[in-house]
Amino acid sequence: MSLALANALVQATMSACHAQGRFAVAAVIDRGGHLLSLQRDDRVGPHNTDAAVKKAFTALSTKTPSRLFADNARKTPDASNLNTIDSLLLIGGGVPVKVGDDVIGAIGVGGAGGAAFDEACALEAIDKVLGTAK
Repeated sequence: MSLALANALVQATMSACHAQGRFAVAAVIDRGGHLLSLQRDDRVGPHNTDAAVKKAFTALSTKTPSRLFADNARKTPDASNLNTIDSLLLIGGGVPVKVGDDVIGAIGVGGAGGAAFDEACALEAIDKVLGTAK
């Protein structure tokens, strides 16, 4: 993922949240898990920055939206210890960024008012920038 694409995704994510009257923090990481771009609204608590990065990392490393991964982990007894891995955050708001079937990075959103709102902002951004919300 290029820096230009990461910046476009962060800006589109923030715009999607703002269009709904929501404030947020958005983070984009590349396929290696490195932070490329981040923006945080003034009204969002500082803990949401770390949460957004961890949501993005969770989506990247599992190639699954963090909400779906969290739901599946809660339903599987053998996965109950996943919440002890510091780099993962089992909360919705992380979405893998794909080109075709290739995961090139992920977006993580926090502070928009709940996991469903966080995820919706990311999906809208991916659709706007890449033309697909997969």
